[in-house]
Amino acid sequence: WQTAQIDSVGKVATSDCDGPAGVNNFITGTYGTPYPTEVLMAQTWNTDLLYDLGLAMGQEYADVNNYGVYGPAMNTHRSAFAGRNFEYYSEDPLVAGLCAAADTRGIQSHAGIGTSIKHFAANNQEDNRMGSDSILSERTLREIYLKQFEIIVKEAHPYTIMSSYNLINGIHASENKELLTGILRDEWGFDGLVTTDWWTFGEHYRETKAGNDIK
Repeated sequence: WQTAQIDSVGKVATSDCDGPAGVNNFITGTYGTPYPTEVLMAQTWNTDLLYDLGLAMGQEYADVNNYGVYGPAMNTHRSAFAGRNFEYYSEDPLVAGLCAAADTRGIQSHAGIGTSIKHFAANNQEDNRMGSDSILSERTLREIYLKQFEIIVKEAHPYTIMSSYNLINGIHASENKELLTGILRDEWGFDGLVTTDWWTFGEHYRETKAGNDIK
């Protein structure tokens, strides 16, 4: 995907690729090494290996002039039948956070190459994911769904966070100011860019007010 230069915020024009396990740019027809998916990476329990995998992936992004990747993906596994479990690390937020942080540090060790961590947050199903509503308590949200994102923000400083399609307690994640500003920026100190996922059902002005930088 290509994003135009935005002079007002000092953003250069970029070409980013879909992720999350290696170069996959179907727009330009550019493909790279098919690395293991996150669910397999997490089973190694080896953050040094994941850092090395990130190094290799980051080099391939640089080689094909991609500035970043839409990943790592790190939502919590909630069902063995979830359609994108392969793309997420684990049912355990600590394992997911430490693995994703190691992978991100490796990728972003290449100058100008960034990650876009997704899907923030509580993206529990693939079916009707633009309309599904994750109903949960604050403790459940923080201990099960947000902990891995907190770990990666504090340990790896990803360039970008991608908000998810779903609603959380009746509010679209992309419109949720408590999530995108109150927790992500004010509590955790995230100073990167927040983007929506593609073609969200959220209202532009609410997403902007909530803390998204790019629709």
